[in-house]
Amino acid sequence: MNADTVLTRALSGTAQASIPSWTGALRARGAARFALLARPTTRDEEWRFTDLSPFAQTAFVAAPGSKTSPLTLADIAGLTVDEAQTRLVFVDGIYAPALSIRQDDDHLVVADLQTAPARHAHTIEAHLGRHASIDTAYFAAQNTASIENAAVVIVPRDSAITAPVHLLFIGTQKDVLGFPRALIVAEPGSSVTVLEDYVVLNPPGGQEEAHLATYFTNTVTEIALADSARVNHIRLQREGNRALHVGLCAVSLARASEYTSVSVAFGARISRVNVEVVHHGERAACTLDGLAMIDGRQLADTHTFVDHAKPHGISRQLHKCIAGGSAHAVFNGKVMVRPDAQKIDARQSNRNLLLSGKAHIDTKPQLEIFASDVKCTHGATVGQLDHDEVFYLQSRGLDEVAARNLLTYAFGAEIVDRIPIDSVKRQLAQKVLDQTTGAS
Repeated sequence: MNADTVLTRALSGTAQASIPSWTGALRARGAARFALLARPTTRDEEWRFTDLSPFAQTAFVAAPGSKTSPLTLADIAGLTVDEAQTRLVFVDGIYAPALSIRQDDDHLVVADLQTAPARHAHTIEAHLGRHASIDTAYFAAQNTASIENAAVVIVPRDSAITAPVHLLFIGTQKDVLGFPRALIVAEPGSSVTVLEDYVVLNPPGGQEEAHLATYFTNTVTEIALADSARVNHIRLQREGNRALHVGLCAVSLARASEYTSVSVAFGARISRVNVEVVHHGERAACTLDGLAMIDGRQLADTHTFVDHAKPHGISRQLHKCIAGGSAHAVFNGKVMVRPDAQKIDARQSNRNLLLSGKAHIDTKPQLEIFASDVKCTHGATVGQLDHDEVFYLQSRGLDEVAARNLLTYAFGAEIVDRIPIDSVKRQLAQKVLDQTTGAS
């Protein structure tokens, strides 16, 4: 989708007639920035390891705006989460109400942008498009210019939501460009767990297996935590093995708020995710855990930026990559401490495992510290399985293949174990085990 098409769509009132009127200005702003920005290439420092050229000749088109999905509840039964009482489903970026379970009461709001109750319009307008910067972000600007459907989660003041909220984004069509969008607002003293889930599924009567189809997911998620709010955020990316996935997650932390994230990536031919967390309030805390497990010719690129703008903040990050075949994993993690942000405690670690001689990993942990009274550490390791550990397991009766598989599984399972949803944890643990043993 070129800049002219995006601008025409952003300024048109036809496709977005049911969206709040103020979103027109937001879309136009996104389209204007998109028209000025150049598509990133490997000549750009921030994209030098993410080569998008395999998709350069694909003419992606936006999915039709119909809310009538060919999928049924039976089709998505294997994708649902037992513990979740609310679910929003988007098929190729389009909201599917028949597959969703909405909620709107004094304790929780879970709705699509077009159907969110009018009484929440002020809250949505105050946050949608306010946290994810589009000034230099080509794909975020394109997403903003195309806002039509969006998952909206609002947790009212002092509400503790124990059941997870499931945001399910399903890719089904070849050559389709989807624009998933999510907004999560946690008001003062509230808490919630949100599962943001990107999957692939072949529709009934489909001419091509979805996991073999080429399609493009361009997603933006904004998460705003008010004073003393708590958000557990699980992000799963298990798209088709020919897909292109580009995502931005922008998080704003107020005073004494706490954001905990676990991100797991298995799918896509090329995936690129930027996570940006800004500590706008004192005593805010964030934990970012991630796992990329790839094989074949996959590329998984993760960029994170933790901005300590206020004092007494805490950040923890552990990101792991497992690369087999000819896969390429990238991690670029930056922690910044502003001049007035004293008493910061920040720790960042990137650990990487190579399973073949052709796989490779590029890692770049960074600290930019402009305050004097801080405790900040970072580090990165890249290596293969420890021969002594393999030998130890062989001495206990395992053959070499089983020993290597067990150690690889343990390496990845450390991140999966941090997911607070039991059914998801079991499912992903099995996925990790299947990949380490070569199962499909």
